[in-house]
Amino acid sequence: MNFALNPLTALWQLAGRNAETLSYLTLSGDERQLPSVYRVSALASASIGAAALAAADCFRQRTGQMQHVELDARRAAIAFRSERYLRINADPAPELRDPLMGFYETRDGRWIQLHTNFKHHRDGVVKLLGCANDHAGVSEAIRGWDGATLDEALASAGLCAALIRTPQEWATLPQARAIAETPLLEIMKIGDAPPEPVGQPDEGGIQRPLSGVRVLDLSRIIAGPVAGRTLAEHGADVLLINGPHLPNIAPLVIDNGRGKRSATIDLRDETGRETLRALSKHADVFLQGYRPGALQDKGFGPEEVARDRPGIVYVTVSAYGHKGPWSQRRGFDSLVQSASGIAWTEAQAAGQTNPRHLPCQALDHATGYLAAFGAMTALQRRAEEGGSWHVRVSLAGTGRWLQSLGLIEDGQKIHDPQIDDVRDALQTIESPFGSLTCTQPPERMPMTPPFWSLPPVPIGTDEPRWT
Repeated sequence: MNFALNPLTALWQLAGRNAETLSYLTLSGDERQLPSVYRVSALASASIGAAALAAADCFRQRTGQMQHVELDARRAAIAFRSERYLRINADPAPELRDPLMGFYETRDGRWIQLHTNFKHHRDGVVKLLGCANDHAGVSEAIRGWDGATLDEALASAGLCAALIRTPQEWATLPQARAIAETPLLEIMKIGDAPPEPVGQPDEGGIQRPLSGVRVLDLSRIIAGPVAGRTLAEHGADVLLINGPHLPNIAPLVIDNGRGKRSATIDLRDETGRETLRALSKHADVFLQGYRPGALQDKGFGPEEVARDRPGIVYVTVSAYGHKGPWSQRRGFDSLVQSASGIAWTEAQAAGQTNPRHLPCQALDHATGYLAAFGAMTALQRRAEEGGSWHVRVSLAGTGRWLQSLGLIEDGQKIHDPQIDDVRDALQTIESPFGSLTCTQPPERMPMTPPFWSLPPVPIGTDEPRWT
């Protein structure tokens, strides 16, 4: 697929969708929206546009009515920074980053990034380094290691880090080759089942594209939660499932919890597993962001869920994909940027030594919209031909897509929009957390305007059952 030619068209074709439907989507605006040499705004427009058009097509399939979708590049870019613009009672949300998270120079002049937003990851790093639990102690300890050796030691310990690599260095690694051999978006039939509608109609009929679609959202942080949030904005009943022992990041719980109910289930015991199994038997979409194989060990791999619930659409979101030696490596958006050469390229363009990330969590957000797009595509295929389906996406695959789009000359000179620059694209929601200022859905759909029918709620607010 030649994504550089037309990212949206190539994505639509990759999913096997009808090319004529593209005439119902209008993309507008200058793609120079965020300060980056990468085509982040093009990535935003393509991924959000595909998801929005798929929602409109779900509505057409269910009602016979097709609508024209409009998406402006500026609004798409703002949506890609939704957590950055979140305000709680007019105040900035709590800091997302742990103080130890960031770039460190190693003994051999390389740079490595640590990701320590979860306490057990931070404690693990400090223990492995054998240093004081502060920035100065970590910096001094890392200067005693060669970069590649430390990168491997941290990964082997199950910790979160990435050596800064050039794109060329990354391309030589077996993991990069595994990702290159894997489609950006995989939609695979994994079992037989009779056709069934996209979702069950509401009492008043089919009001929205995903009315009556039940989604189990077993994901945290950004990519998976954005997928669930996107399905919710088009009318799906999304039930977020967290483990009571699993850490979260408060602002992301708020920003990505819009439109969802929230329950806790402990999958470490059989009672919890039975509860989830009962829920999955009445779900349409099973969305999960665990490392490949982790849920399978608990009896909730795609084949197991499809056996218990024929007709399920199982969506897997991972960091480095399901193939290759890094498939089990823990990863986050910023780490994939560091490992794959994106942070190196941004630093080179800025003429600086320190690595530099993208101006937003672009890989997370794009992967989330891709997952939602894949889920809706699979729901439509289920309606047409039946079957159970598995959708797979990864942050590293999305990073490769972004890198394939080419660079913008002097892109880092683009204005960095602050919150006062984007007020017209924000909304106010009253919630248990207070009065929230947050982003609006970026797409325009005249027949079924996207919106979240529920405010975000604290983890575990709801019972683990369908309404």
